[in-house]
Amino acid sequence: MSLDRAIMAFAGVMILVSIVLTKFVHPNFWWLTAFIGANLFQSAFTGFCPAGMVMKKLGIGRNGNGTSCCN
Repeated sequence: MSLDRAIMAFAGVMILVSIVLTKFVHPNFWWLTAFIGANLFQSAFTGFCPAGMVMKKLGIGRNGNGTSCCN
C-alpha cells in the first residue's frame, strides 16, 4: 500500500469514528470531523501532512507504488 492510500484510509476511518462518537457519545465530537476535513483541505494545497510524516517514520508505504504527499 502506498503512503497516499494509507493516509486516505486513515482519514476515512477517523471520519467514521468521529461520526460514531458524535452519535453515541457527545454531539461535540463533530469538531473532530471538522478538524480532519480542514487538515485534508490544507494538505491538498501545502503538502504538509502530519499523519503522513508519522506513517513514513513508522515505515508505512515503503513498498507501495505511486507518489506520496511526504517525499
